[in-house]
Amino acid sequence: MKKPFVVMVAGLPGSGKSYFASRLADRLGAVYLSSDRIRKTLFPQPTYTSEEKEQIYEEMARRMEKALVEGKRVVLDSTFYLKSIRGIMRQRAASIAVKIHFLYIQADEETVRRRTQKKREDSDADYAVHLSIKALFEPIEMPCLTLNSTDENLAEMMEMAWDYLNRQDD
Repeated sequence: MKKPFVVMVAGLPGSGKSYFASRLADRLGAVYLSSDRIRKTLFPQPTYTSEEKEQIYEEMARRMEKALVEGKRVVLDSTFYLKSIRGIMRQRAASIAVKIHFLYIQADEETVRRRTQKKREDSDADYAVHLSIKALFEPIEMPCLTLNSTDENLAEMMEMAWDYLNRQDD
């Protein structure tokens, strides 16, 4: 049986993190948990309050724990812009002795601007939201692989993530 672990995929709106994270989950045979999808399930008409966000992350953590206890791998997809949110996920994974890995996805501003102008399946975030979250993003203080997203490098990003995760598992 494969050993369960968690991959947190973080990045600003429009960075390409959700596109990447869903495909990474497929490659790993992992459960894919998206904060945007959980938001749409819990709040069909979201108001983006801190109370809603707290409930979304609590539900994400609950689903993560359930999957891990079942022996599954998990890929978490969210901005994870606050240290406290990252810390909650790390603590919850650690409480059941599961390793957690962190990937940060970024893209240049022109790519982000173009991506956030298009309607996306799960995200309502536009370029203004990207900029506001960017201003609030707290430094990452844990081992992390940063990947630069373009419209043509998914395969390269996937290989870099695969290599990184395999090295972390040693």
